[in-house]
Amino acid sequence: MLQVDKLNSFYGNVQAVWDVSFEVKQGEILAIIGTNGAGKTTIMQSIVGLVDKTGTVSFQGSDISSMPAHKMAELGISYVPEGRKVFPEMTVMENLVVGGYNKRSRSTRKDMISYVLDTFPRLKERLGNFAGNLSGGEQQMLAIGRGLMARPRLLLLDEPSLGIAPIPTEEIFKKIVEIKKETTIVLVEQHLHHALSICDRGYAIEHGRISLGGSGEELRNNPHIQSVYLGMQATPA
Repeated sequence: MLQVDKLNSFYGNVQAVWDVSFEVKQGEILAIIGTNGAGKTTIMQSIVGLVDKTGTVSFQGSDISSMPAHKMAELGISYVPEGRKVFPEMTVMENLVVGGYNKRSRSTRKDMISYVLDTFPRLKERLGNFAGNLSGGEQQMLAIGRGLMARPRLLLLDEPSLGIAPIPTEEIFKKIVEIKKETTIVLVEQHLHHALSICDRGYAIEHGRISLGGSGEELRNNPHIQSVYLGMQATPA
């Protein structure tokens, strides 16, 4: 579905990502894992055209490397950014409606609102509340729901657990698994226990480069991942 080939990303003259290549298969959750500052968010922002880059990004066989972000939304790519970034002075319903304004989703907006509220019942109880008054977990549910309003084929989730308490984090990751039934997902996450427990495949990013790749189980059992990321000691032979 998504192919990234030799991606190099830049902030002005500073390079942050080097020669990153990977693919995302339809119907899977692909996790991009790593520590804070490893380059995970930069990769996501490069895919949707928010960071200067070289290399090729293809979606369903078409080169979208130079496509503006709003055109990507119309193709069916939805990006939920790090830090939620809901509109705090708009209600929950208004935030959702804004998410369904592109040409692809406008005609199905009512159906998508029903789908989002069925997926996140807590939002149904807070439709008239200002987004800025929601808890961190509720804001993250709203951010994901707003992303789903675009009726995406591919959902890019950037650090959904950031700044959220453990119990709502568990709930959100259960919902991500449910969303996978309808939508392919790329998940950027530094909390590896959550990401590797639900992903089909994943890549570890270190210093802007891919260091490891494999299934979620393979990465969980990798001694380097266990030692560096999960804080586990390898058992001597």
